[in-house]
Amino acid sequence: MSTLNNENTQSQCANILQHLLSGKSINPLQALNQYGCFRLGARIYDLKQGGYSIDSRIVRAENGKKYAEYSLRVNHERS
Repeated sequence: MSTLNNENTQSQCANILQHLLSGKSINPLQALNQYGCFRLGARIYDLKQGGYSIDSRIVRAENGKKYAEYSLRVNHERS
């Protein structure tokens, strides 16, 4: 079920998609700082529901905390 229920959410998805399409990965702190997005996982879910192939990997920070980093799959054709 898509969570694209308001303009802000749609705008965040569009910004995150453009970020990924530019060849860059994104993590939750970047999403918050650059796009005001507190729920990157939900926006990634929305993009996946829209047919985009997005990979995730778990990164361990120097302080031992873990977070997800997302990138567009190299073959990013929509399904």
